[in-house]
Order: sequence, then C-alpha cells, then structure tokens
Amino acid sequence: MLELTMATVSAADAGTTAGMTMAEAPSEPGAVLRVGRDAAGCRLVIPEDWLFVSRVHLEFRCGADGTWQLTWLRGSQPDPASEVRLTTGGSTRPLVYGATVPLPRGGSGEIVVQDRGGPRSVNVGFYQEV
Repeated sequence: MLELTMATVSAADAGTTAGMTMAEAPSEPGAVLRVGRDAAGCRLVIPEDWLFVSRVHLEFRCGADGTWQLTWLRGSQPDPASEVRLTTGGSTRPLVYGATVPLPRGGSGEIVVQDRGGPRSVNVGFYQEV
C-alpha cells in the first residue's frame, strides 16, 4: 500500500497549517497515483491557477515486483516552471525533469514541487507499507 498526503503552501499561508489531502493505492502491479492540476486524471489535485504545476505533474506507479517508482512527467513546456526535490532517509536530492526514480520499499519521505517564480510549493509525503 502506498499512502500519499499533500499540502499546498504559499507565502500567504506562512505560519498556518495547510489543509491536507490524501490518496492511497494497493501495491499491485500497474497501480497508479497521479498529482497535478487535472482533476479528471489526478488523485491529488493542485489549484488550477498554480501554473508551475503541470496538468499531470507527478506519477507514482507500482511495478511488477510491488515496488513503487516516481516520475516527474514532462509537460508541454521544454523547461519546467518548478523544481522537484525528493527527501528519503534523511537526504534530499533534486529530480531531473522527466526522470523516474524508485521509492524505498517500506520507506517514507517527501516530494516538494517548488515554484521557480514565487514562494509556493506542493508538498507530498509518502509512506509505503510492505
């Protein structure tokens, strides 16, 4: 089972607790969870006017062996309006636009989508049960 929690944070929210949304999916081959602005294609939906996030920005996909991978999907623009960072096991690393990385089996962490043009971010926490 992969559990996701998401909070959207802007400068106006500084010092406040943001509302959280959640999604989960069983660790079965082919299971998918998506994050983005498109409510029709995403389980976790970002405000429509947050254009630094693509319609479908992040994809979590379960492989044949029950492990999950994260992909920063390429959008319609050649250069992204955001940066994506992955934190697991106490270390943080940037994701490359269009890259896919494995998530630690039975682990937890956070993905931060940071607006390059202002003080806004989308914070997605994950926890994978084994």
